[in-house]
Amino acid sequence: MSPLPSSTTSVQIQQFYDKGLAHASYAVRCGRQVVIIDPARDPQPYYDFADEHEANIIGVIETHPHADFVSSHLEIAQETGATIYVSKLVKAGYPHQPFDEGDRISLGTVELHAINTPGHSPDSISIILMDELGQTRAVFTGDTLFVGDVGRPDLREDDNVGGHSREELAAQLYQSTRQKLMTLPATTRVYPAHGPGSLCGKTTSPDLDSTIGKELKTNYALQPMSEEEFVKVLLEDQPFMPKYFGHDVLLNKQGALPFEDSIRAVPRLFSEKEMEPGVLIIDTRPAAQFREGHLPGAINLMDGGKFETWLGSVVGPNEPFYLLADSQIGLDTVIRKTAKIGYEGNVRGALLAPQQLPVASPEVAVDHVRERPEDFTIVDIRNRTEARQPIFENALLIPLPELRERAHEVPTNKPVLVHCAGGYRSAAGASILQAALPGTEVLDLGEAISTFQTQSVH
Repeated sequence: MSPLPSSTTSVQIQQFYDKGLAHASYAVRCGRQVVIIDPARDPQPYYDFADEHEANIIGVIETHPHADFVSSHLEIAQETGATIYVSKLVKAGYPHQPFDEGDRISLGTVELHAINTPGHSPDSISIILMDELGQTRAVFTGDTLFVGDVGRPDLREDDNVGGHSREELAAQLYQSTRQKLMTLPATTRVYPAHGPGSLCGKTTSPDLDSTIGKELKTNYALQPMSEEEFVKVLLEDQPFMPKYFGHDVLLNKQGALPFEDSIRAVPRLFSEKEMEPGVLIIDTRPAAQFREGHLPGAINLMDGGKFETWLGSVVGPNEPFYLLADSQIGLDTVIRKTAKIGYEGNVRGALLAPQQLPVASPEVAVDHVRERPEDFTIVDIRNRTEARQPIFENALLIPLPELRERAHEVPTNKPVLVHCAGGYRSAAGASILQAALPGTEVLDLGEAISTFQTQSVH
């Protein structure tokens, strides 16, 4: 965490970073008072921070209703008595204090000022930290401004989440950056809600904080251009939208149930005999174990760095499923990750993988693939921007988030070979097609994909 200028020694800003969701939240402390900004689902780290400094959490600020994770703002308020601050435009369904342009919170000797910065969402705010001398020291930009990027404007188009067109929000983001954020002093530190790998932006820098001056020089979205150019550039090549995003916006507008209570409510099963037939099974074991044996129809979503994102991309927000893992610790981990995107209520049961697993996956003969790729129906499950650099000629492109719905498009007159960019997604994709195409040999190229040369585009 980069320190604030030394003249503001009374303020401490602590960043909490969740790499799996590329999410940054903040505790701002002045003396014995703390305000939390954009908290994650698990509130314990913020309680620990306050206890460590013998301080009280007096406020929780939501910069907007988040699409990619569930926030603990309501739980923190109920536990500590803190006030929740959020824009009146959110129309929040929980007790709160409206926090919009001109509103401020006193925190010890400093103040937090709201500015309305719509664009990523119509109800986004940013929060300016003013020191005791009235100087602007930092800005918490939520999903409006990232390091090297700005927030995507295409997450609120569905009628359930407001029906706002991406072009309309992109135009608002142009004004928010030009009229509000870019006019702040160049030395103002920038603290965004997301870092690299977030699906709320497209080219986010590996740095987790910045300054307005640095962003003015290096951020593509802040360079001189017309509003029309900005809208065009911003809407190009946005990443896919996981299935759970709209669900989380609505959940965050209402406020989620307490985290630990929700986890304890997940049913624990002792045997696969307790499972209902026809319910989706998510097997979170490593791909090698899954290939050796798994339950019929199971999807292999390995517990890894992006488990939450892929779970919420492959499984719909109203779809029940079982969770399997190879150890009790592993099972607890994936339940907690499931809760981070608000899917814990979908878990029909969580259990350890049984000893006897009836279905094995065939091994792939990598040399055969290299020498005679035409012997296979090759399915490329990377996203569309990745697939601009094809690895196999004539591969069928179906990005992983679409594969369950589009499995019927895969021809079955040859063995089916699934590949992605590194192996994680192909394990999931091959398992989806195994379940959807009974009687067809489905092969996972896995990590061997790294030994194939990307073909030049002709």
